[in-house]
Amino acid sequence: MTELDGILYPPTKPYETGSLIVGDGQRVHWEQSGNPDGKPVIVLHGGPGAGSRPWYRRFFDKDRYRIIQLDQRGTGRSTPSAAEPEVDLRHNTTWHLVADLELLRRNLGVTKWQLFGGSWGAALALAYAEAHPDAVSELVLRGVFTLRRHEIEWLYEGGAAVIYPDLWEEFIAPIPVLERARMIEAYHRRLFDPDPAVHVPAAIAWTRWSTAMGSLLPHPEVVASLTQPRPAVSFARLQNHYFMHGGWLEEGQLIARVDAIRHLPAAIVQGRYDVCAPPMTAWDLHRAWPEADLTIVPDASHLASEPGIARALRAATDRFAQELSPVE
Repeated sequence: MTELDGILYPPTKPYETGSLIVGDGQRVHWEQSGNPDGKPVIVLHGGPGAGSRPWYRRFFDKDRYRIIQLDQRGTGRSTPSAAEPEVDLRHNTTWHLVADLELLRRNLGVTKWQLFGGSWGAALALAYAEAHPDAVSELVLRGVFTLRRHEIEWLYEGGAAVIYPDLWEEFIAPIPVLERARMIEAYHRRLFDPDPAVHVPAAIAWTRWSTAMGSLLPHPEVVASLTQPRPAVSFARLQNHYFMHGGWLEEGQLIARVDAIRHLPAAIVQGRYDVCAPPMTAWDLHRAWPEADLTIVPDASHLASEPGIARALRAATDRFAQELSPVE
Protein backbone atom coordinates (compact mmCIF):
# COMPACT_ATOMS: atom_id res chain seq x y z
CA MET A 1 0.00 0.00 0.00
CA THR A 2 1.57 3.27 -1.08
CA GLU A 3 1.33 6.47 0.92
CA LEU A 4 -1.14 7.87 -1.59
CA ASP A 5 -3.41 4.87 -1.09
CA GLY A 6 -3.82 6.00 2.49
CA ILE A 7 -4.67 9.55 1.43
CA LEU A 8 -6.86 9.32 -1.69
CA TYR A 9 -10.06 7.47 -2.47
CA PRO A 10 -9.90 4.01 -4.07
CA PRO A 11 -9.64 3.78 -7.88
CA THR A 12 -12.88 3.91 -9.82
CA LYS A 13 -13.81 3.36 -13.45
CA PRO A 14 -15.85 5.57 -15.81
CA TYR A 15 -19.51 4.81 -16.30
CA GLU A 16 -19.60 6.78 -19.57
CA THR A 17 -17.12 7.94 -22.20
CA GLY A 18 -17.55 9.96 -25.35
CA SER A 19 -15.97 12.07 -28.05
CA LEU A 20 -17.22 15.63 -28.52
CA ILE A 21 -16.92 17.31 -31.94
CA VAL A 22 -15.74 20.83 -31.10
CA GLY A 23 -15.03 22.17 -34.60
CA ASP A 24 -11.84 22.91 -36.52
CA GLY A 25 -11.52 19.19 -37.24
CA GLN A 26 -11.08 18.46 -33.54
CA ARG A 27 -12.65 15.78 -31.33
CA VAL A 28 -12.27 15.99 -27.56
CA HIS A 29 -12.38 12.79 -25.51
CA TRP A 30 -14.34 12.94 -22.24
CA GLU A 31 -15.48 10.54 -19.56
CA GLN A 32 -17.64 10.50 -16.43
CA SER A 33 -17.25 8.50 -13.24
CA GLY A 34 -18.63 8.52 -9.72
CA ASN A 35 -22.28 9.30 -9.00
CA PRO A 36 -24.34 10.48 -12.02
CA ASP A 37 -26.50 12.48 -9.58
CA GLY A 38 -23.57 13.82 -7.59
CA LYS A 39 -21.89 17.20 -7.48
CA PRO A 40 -20.35 17.90 -10.90
CA VAL A 41 -16.61 18.57 -11.08
CA ILE A 42 -14.48 19.02 -14.18
CA VAL A 43 -10.86 17.93 -13.83
CA LEU A 44 -8.47 20.09 -15.87
CA HIS A 45 -5.11 18.48 -16.56
CA GLY A 46 -1.83 20.33 -16.77
CA GLY A 47 0.74 20.82 -19.45
CA PRO A 48 -0.55 22.15 -21.71
CA GLY A 49 -0.37 18.80 -23.42
CA ALA A 50 -0.16 16.38 -20.50
CA GLY A 51 -3.53 14.67 -20.95
CA SER A 52 -5.83 13.40 -18.21
CA ARG A 53 -5.04 10.41 -15.99
CA PRO A 54 -7.33 7.79 -14.37
CA TRP A 55 -5.86 8.38 -10.92
CA TYR A 56 -7.09 11.99 -10.87
CA ARG A 57 -10.52 10.58 -9.97
CA ARG A 58 -9.15 9.52 -6.62
CA PHE A 59 -9.31 13.06 -5.22
CA PHE A 60 -13.11 12.76 -5.12
CA ASP A 61 -15.64 10.75 -3.14
CA LYS A 62 -17.31 8.76 -5.92
CA ASP A 63 -20.57 8.61 -3.96
CA ARG A 64 -20.82 12.39 -3.74
CA TYR A 65 -19.19 13.60 -6.95
CA ARG A 66 -20.00 13.35 -10.63
CA ILE A 67 -16.41 13.36 -11.91
CA ILE A 68 -15.92 14.67 -15.46
CA GLN A 69 -12.55 14.46 -17.22
CA LEU A 70 -11.41 15.43 -20.68
CA ASP A 71 -8.28 15.33 -22.77
CA GLN A 72 -7.76 18.87 -24.05
CA ARG A 73 -7.27 19.42 -27.78
CA GLY A 74 -4.32 17.53 -29.19
CA THR A 75 -3.72 15.42 -26.04
CA GLY A 76 -4.44 11.90 -24.86
CA ARG A 77 -7.34 10.32 -26.72
CA SER A 78 -8.48 13.56 -28.32
CA THR A 79 -7.84 13.84 -32.05
CA PRO A 80 -5.88 14.83 -33.99
CA SER A 81 -2.85 14.38 -31.76
CA ALA A 82 -0.29 17.15 -31.51
CA ALA A 83 2.29 14.39 -31.95
CA GLU A 84 1.45 14.24 -35.66
CA PRO A 85 3.90 16.45 -37.59
CA GLU A 86 1.25 17.76 -39.97
CA VAL A 87 -1.16 18.92 -37.25
CA ASP A 88 -2.02 22.62 -37.43
CA LEU A 89 -2.11 24.13 -33.93
CA ARG A 90 -3.67 27.43 -34.96
CA HIS A 91 -6.97 26.16 -33.56
CA ASN A 92 -5.47 25.17 -30.22
CA THR A 93 -5.44 28.18 -27.90
CA THR A 94 -6.63 28.99 -24.39
CA TRP A 95 -9.86 30.38 -25.77
CA HIS A 96 -10.54 27.33 -27.92
CA LEU A 97 -10.19 25.22 -24.77
CA VAL A 98 -12.50 27.53 -22.81
CA ALA A 99 -15.10 27.19 -25.58
CA ASP A 100 -14.66 23.39 -25.56
CA LEU A 101 -15.34 23.28 -21.83
CA GLU A 102 -18.48 25.35 -22.19
CA LEU A 103 -19.71 23.16 -25.05
CA LEU A 104 -19.04 20.04 -22.98
CA ARG A 105 -20.86 21.49 -19.96
CA ARG A 106 -23.95 22.23 -22.03
CA ASN A 107 -23.86 18.86 -23.78
CA LEU A 108 -23.68 17.03 -20.46
CA GLY A 109 -26.55 19.05 -18.99
CA VAL A 110 -24.49 20.54 -16.17
CA THR A 111 -25.72 23.82 -14.68
CA LYS A 112 -22.69 24.52 -12.47
CA TRP A 113 -19.52 22.56 -11.91
CA GLN A 114 -16.51 22.71 -9.67
CA LEU A 115 -13.21 23.44 -11.45
CA PHE A 116 -10.28 21.30 -10.28
CA GLY A 117 -6.98 22.10 -11.95
CA GLY A 118 -3.26 22.28 -11.30
CA SER A 119 -0.41 24.11 -13.01
CA TRP A 120 -1.64 24.85 -16.56
CA GLY A 121 -4.97 23.38 -15.41
CA ALA A 122 -5.15 26.13 -12.79
CA ALA A 123 -4.61 28.77 -15.49
CA LEU A 124 -7.33 27.23 -17.65
CA ALA A 125 -9.67 27.06 -14.65
CA LEU A 126 -9.16 30.78 -14.00
CA ALA A 127 -9.65 31.68 -17.66
CA TYR A 128 -12.85 29.65 -17.87
CA ALA A 129 -14.24 30.90 -14.55
CA GLU A 130 -13.59 34.54 -15.42
CA ALA A 131 -15.37 34.03 -18.77
CA HIS A 132 -18.26 31.97 -17.34
CA PRO A 133 -18.59 32.71 -13.60
CA ASP A 134 -22.25 31.70 -13.52
CA ALA A 135 -21.29 28.16 -14.57
CA VAL A 136 -18.89 27.62 -11.66
CA SER A 137 -19.68 26.41 -8.13
CA GLU A 138 -16.12 26.40 -6.68
CA LEU A 139 -12.48 26.27 -7.72
CA VAL A 140 -9.72 24.01 -6.42
CA LEU A 141 -6.35 25.19 -7.76
CA ARG A 142 -2.93 23.61 -7.29
CA GLY A 143 0.56 24.84 -8.19
CA VAL A 144 -0.80 28.08 -9.61
CA PHE A 145 0.56 29.17 -12.98
CA THR A 146 -0.86 32.16 -14.86
CA LEU A 147 1.49 32.52 -17.88
CA ARG A 148 2.85 35.91 -16.93
CA ARG A 149 6.04 36.57 -18.83
CA HIS A 150 8.32 36.28 -15.82
CA GLU A 151 6.74 32.95 -14.86
CA ILE A 152 7.49 31.49 -18.29
CA GLU A 153 10.99 32.98 -18.41
CA TRP A 154 11.79 31.67 -14.94
CA LEU A 155 11.20 28.14 -16.15
CA TYR A 156 12.50 28.22 -19.75
CA GLU A 157 14.93 31.11 -20.03
CA GLY A 158 17.31 30.31 -17.18
CA GLY A 159 15.75 31.29 -13.86
CA ALA A 160 15.22 27.78 -12.54
CA ALA A 161 18.80 26.94 -13.52
CA VAL A 162 19.94 28.43 -10.21
CA ILE A 163 18.31 25.45 -8.46
CA TYR A 164 18.79 22.77 -11.11
CA PRO A 165 22.05 23.69 -12.90
CA ASP A 166 22.73 20.06 -13.81
CA LEU A 167 19.33 19.61 -15.48
CA TRP A 168 19.61 23.02 -17.15
CA GLU A 169 22.92 22.02 -18.69
CA GLU A 170 21.19 19.01 -20.26
CA PHE A 171 18.32 21.21 -21.47
CA ILE A 172 20.53 23.73 -23.26
CA ALA A 173 22.92 21.13 -24.68
CA PRO A 174 20.97 20.57 -27.95
CA ILE A 175 20.85 24.31 -28.65
CA PRO A 176 23.84 26.12 -30.23
CA VAL A 177 25.40 28.78 -27.99
CA LEU A 178 24.29 31.68 -30.21
CA GLU A 179 20.63 30.64 -29.87
CA ARG A 180 20.55 30.19 -26.10
CA ALA A 181 19.42 33.76 -25.37
CA ARG A 182 15.92 32.73 -26.52
CA MET A 183 15.46 29.13 -25.53
CA ILE A 184 11.71 28.92 -26.16
CA GLU A 185 12.15 30.19 -29.72
CA ALA A 186 15.14 27.91 -30.31
CA TYR A 187 13.16 24.88 -29.19
CA HIS A 188 10.16 26.02 -31.22
CA ARG A 189 12.17 25.78 -34.44
CA ARG A 190 13.22 22.24 -33.61
CA LEU A 191 9.94 20.96 -32.19
CA PHE A 192 8.09 21.98 -35.33
CA ASP A 193 10.69 20.72 -37.77
CA PRO A 194 9.00 17.93 -39.80
CA ASP A 195 12.03 15.68 -39.52
CA PRO A 196 11.67 13.19 -36.61
CA ALA A 197 15.43 13.16 -36.28
CA VAL A 198 15.13 16.81 -35.24
CA HIS A 199 11.81 17.10 -33.38
CA VAL A 200 11.88 13.87 -31.36
CA PRO A 201 15.19 14.53 -29.53
CA ALA A 202 14.12 18.13 -28.95
CA ALA A 203 10.78 16.98 -27.51
CA ILE A 204 12.43 14.50 -25.18
CA ALA A 205 14.90 17.13 -23.92
CA TRP A 206 12.11 19.71 -23.41
CA THR A 207 9.86 17.22 -21.62
CA ARG A 208 12.65 15.90 -19.40
CA TRP A 209 13.44 19.43 -18.21
CA SER A 210 9.75 20.25 -17.70
CA THR A 211 8.98 17.15 -15.66
CA ALA A 212 12.18 16.38 -13.71
CA MET A 213 11.62 19.39 -11.41
CA GLY A 214 8.05 18.48 -10.53
CA SER A 215 8.61 16.82 -7.17
CA LEU A 216 10.62 17.63 -4.09
CA LEU A 217 12.46 14.30 -4.37
CA PRO A 218 13.44 12.75 -7.74
CA HIS A 219 11.07 10.27 -9.37
CA PRO A 220 13.02 9.03 -12.41
CA GLU A 221 10.35 6.44 -13.27
CA VAL A 222 7.78 9.24 -13.75
CA VAL A 223 10.17 11.20 -15.98
CA ALA A 224 10.96 8.07 -18.00
CA SER A 225 7.27 7.37 -18.63
CA LEU A 226 6.65 10.91 -19.87
CA THR A 227 9.69 11.08 -22.14
CA GLN A 228 8.70 8.26 -24.46
CA PRO A 229 8.84 9.72 -28.00
CA ARG A 230 5.15 10.09 -28.91
CA PRO A 231 3.85 11.55 -25.62
CA ALA A 232 6.93 13.74 -25.37
CA VAL A 233 6.34 15.22 -28.84
CA SER A 234 2.69 15.99 -28.07
CA PHE A 235 3.52 17.51 -24.68
CA ALA A 236 6.51 19.56 -25.82
CA ARG A 237 4.84 20.93 -28.95
CA LEU A 238 1.71 22.04 -27.14
CA GLN A 239 3.54 23.52 -24.19
CA ASN A 240 5.97 25.40 -26.40
CA HIS A 241 3.12 26.57 -28.65
CA TYR A 242 1.26 28.05 -25.69
CA PHE A 243 4.31 29.65 -24.13
CA MET A 244 5.42 31.19 -27.44
CA HIS A 245 2.10 33.05 -27.48
CA GLY A 246 1.78 33.82 -23.77
CA GLY A 247 -1.36 31.71 -23.64
CA TRP A 248 -3.15 34.33 -25.78
CA LEU A 249 -3.60 36.30 -22.57
CA GLU A 250 -2.90 39.93 -21.77
CA GLU A 251 0.03 40.23 -19.38
CA GLY A 252 -1.27 39.51 -15.87
CA GLN A 253 -4.83 39.03 -17.11
CA LEU A 254 -5.84 36.07 -14.97
CA ILE A 255 -4.98 37.83 -11.72
CA ALA A 256 -6.12 41.28 -12.85
CA ARG A 257 -9.63 40.02 -13.67
CA VAL A 258 -10.17 37.96 -10.54
CA ASP A 259 -12.88 40.33 -9.30
CA ALA A 260 -15.25 38.47 -11.64
CA ILE A 261 -14.95 35.35 -9.47
CA ARG A 262 -14.17 36.66 -5.96
CA HIS A 263 -17.66 35.62 -4.83
CA LEU A 264 -16.92 31.96 -5.61
CA PRO A 265 -15.58 29.58 -2.93
CA ALA A 266 -12.01 28.58 -3.72
CA ALA A 267 -9.10 26.60 -2.33
CA ILE A 268 -5.51 27.18 -3.47
CA VAL A 269 -2.94 24.48 -2.67
CA GLN A 270 0.69 25.40 -3.22
CA GLY A 271 3.96 23.57 -2.54
CA ARG A 272 6.48 25.72 -0.68
CA TYR A 273 9.35 24.44 -2.86
CA ASP A 274 7.56 24.44 -6.21
CA VAL A 275 10.18 25.24 -8.84
CA CYS A 276 7.84 24.82 -11.83
CA ALA A 277 5.31 27.33 -10.47
CA PRO A 278 6.96 29.18 -7.58
CA PRO A 279 4.73 30.29 -4.67
CA MET A 280 4.97 33.96 -5.70
CA THR A 281 2.17 33.38 -8.21
CA ALA A 282 -0.19 31.71 -5.75
CA TRP A 283 0.60 34.52 -3.31
CA ASP A 284 -0.11 37.22 -5.90
CA LEU A 285 -3.42 35.51 -6.70
CA HIS A 286 -4.30 35.26 -3.02
CA ARG A 287 -3.53 38.94 -2.45
CA ALA A 288 -5.92 39.82 -5.27
CA TRP A 289 -8.42 37.24 -4.00
CA PRO A 290 -8.12 37.20 -0.19
CA GLU A 291 -11.40 35.30 0.14
CA ALA A 292 -9.76 32.22 -1.41
CA ASP A 293 -8.36 29.74 1.09
CA LEU A 294 -4.58 29.36 0.56
CA THR A 295 -2.68 26.33 1.87
CA ILE A 296 1.09 26.34 1.46
CA VAL A 297 2.36 22.80 1.91
CA PRO A 298 5.74 23.01 3.70
CA ASP A 299 7.30 19.82 2.36
CA ALA A 300 6.19 19.73 -1.28
CA SER A 301 7.00 20.97 -4.75
CA HIS A 302 4.61 20.89 -7.73
CA LEU A 303 2.98 17.53 -8.34
CA ALA A 304 -0.47 16.53 -7.09
CA SER A 305 0.98 13.12 -6.23
CA GLU A 306 3.15 14.53 -3.44
CA PRO A 307 1.58 13.42 -0.14
CA GLY A 308 1.14 16.85 1.44
CA ILE A 309 -0.45 18.29 -1.69
CA ALA A 310 -2.66 15.24 -2.22
CA ARG A 311 -3.87 15.49 1.38
CA ALA A 312 -4.72 19.19 1.03
CA LEU A 313 -6.52 18.66 -2.30
CA ARG A 314 -8.65 15.86 -0.92
CA ALA A 315 -9.51 18.00 2.12
CA ALA A 316 -10.72 20.74 -0.24
CA THR A 317 -12.89 18.44 -2.34
CA ASP A 318 -14.34 16.83 0.79
CA ARG A 319 -15.20 20.25 2.19
CA PHE A 320 -16.88 21.39 -1.02
CA ALA A 321 -18.77 18.10 -1.31
CA GLN A 322 -20.78 19.22 1.70
CA GLU A 323 -22.24 21.97 -0.51
CA LEU A 324 -24.05 19.73 -2.93
CA SER A 325 -25.27 21.30 -6.14
CA PRO A 326 -28.85 20.65 -7.24
CA VAL A 327 -29.20 17.40 -9.20
CA GLU A 328 -28.73 18.25 -12.85
